[in-house]
Amino acid sequence: MTDNQIIVMIVDDDDSIRKAVRRLMKSYGFAVETFASAEEFLGSDRLAKTSCLILDIHMPGMNGLELQKRLVASGSVVPIIFITAFTDGGARAQAMNAGAAGYLAKPFSDDELINCIRSVLENAGADVPQSAPR
Repeated sequence: MTDNQIIVMIVDDDDSIRKAVRRLMKSYGFAVETFASAEEFLGSDRLAKTSCLILDIHMPGMNGLELQKRLVASGSVVPIIFITAFTDGGARAQAMNAGAAGYLAKPFSDDELINCIRSVLENAGADVPQSAPR
């Protein structure tokens, strides 16, 4: 792995979502790591290597909004794309006001997620993998 490799982290308590999003990201040439909880992600040493964080909102234990709050308080500027099965306007507003780069309601299409990630990474100046179609 090179220092400038794009690594997408996925934090979602739903194993099927983690697997599906992981497959999608890998098919577009992204390196991917998955975590079943916010606590698992925070307990890892992967934050500094994270190019983009795909984060579920509703999870047991620490939820996605709480993880975002903790990351922002620590000075992290990792772009966060929230994914959720709940279309709570208050949660969306809270996430976006705290700096979320995207917010997608499940089920979302592959194109919606890929376009959101591409936009986030390109805005951050990342070199998006060639295998990711434009």
